[in-house]
Amino acid sequence: MVRAVRAEWLKFGTTRMWWVLLLVLVGYVAFTSGLLAIMFGVLGDQLAQDPTAPQIPPDALAAIVYSSVTAVGYVIPLILGTLAVTGEVRYRTLTPTFLATPSRGVALVSKVVVMFVAGAGYGAVGLAAAIGVGAPIIAATGGDLQLVEAATWTLAARAVLAMALWAAIGVGVGSLIQNQVAAVVIVLAFTQFVEPLLRFGSAFWEPAAQVGRFLPGSASDALVGASIFSSFSGGGMAVVPLNWWQGGLVLAVLAAVVAFAGYLTAWRRDVT
Repeated sequence: MVRAVRAEWLKFGTTRMWWVLLLVLVGYVAFTSGLLAIMFGVLGDQLAQDPTAPQIPPDALAAIVYSSVTAVGYVIPLILGTLAVTGEVRYRTLTPTFLATPSRGVALVSKVVVMFVAGAGYGAVGLAAAIGVGAPIIAATGGDLQLVEAATWTLAARAVLAMALWAAIGVGVGSLIQNQVAAVVIVLAFTQFVEPLLRFGSAFWEPAAQVGRFLPGSASDALVGASIFSSFSGGGMAVVPLNWWQGGLVLAVLAAVVAFAGYLTAWRRDVT
């Protein structure tokens, strides 16, 4: 297992994939956090005068801005984990991987371990981008940065954990759907269209809203403790979100189930 993990780290660090996706994450999160800080900081007074405009309590603004790393950025470690598997299938490097590590279970677990750590690193960098861009704007508009609050750093730690779990889920997705184009399209379609629509639609019917709490994005928001989407997705239906540990458990179980399903199906097939 140790040798397999070292080999995965070598493969991860010697490709362009990791730094390209990291740059995308930083740019995406920085833009989103800055936009949220401007919208609800600079334009806060104007929005407060319009009862139809979305409202955010002043003491919640910092948490929502900082949590943009997971609210919008979670798709990046998810894609990272997916590409870590599908890239090997596409470029036929999975054959020497299995020759060097005949136990396919060990090969899969080593990928999960490496992507979990890499996802945590992505989370830390993305969090730095969110705070680095959002905090100065909040401060300039007279908002409370809350950087000395223990709750803020608890949120930061949970955001890093959430990003790590998303990368692990990506490995499971890649092992289950080994066609790279199909896997990436499915990931983007689900995270950017299908799940947001399900979360929005389920908010208008209480039984569906109770189930909607267990959707991956909802569980991720619950784990972190703040999100721009969870702030405005109520739709008038008061539903108690999952506890932070329940949200983390949902993501961990999802990662394990998807990876195990991939192991039992596509991962055990013969390769050439």
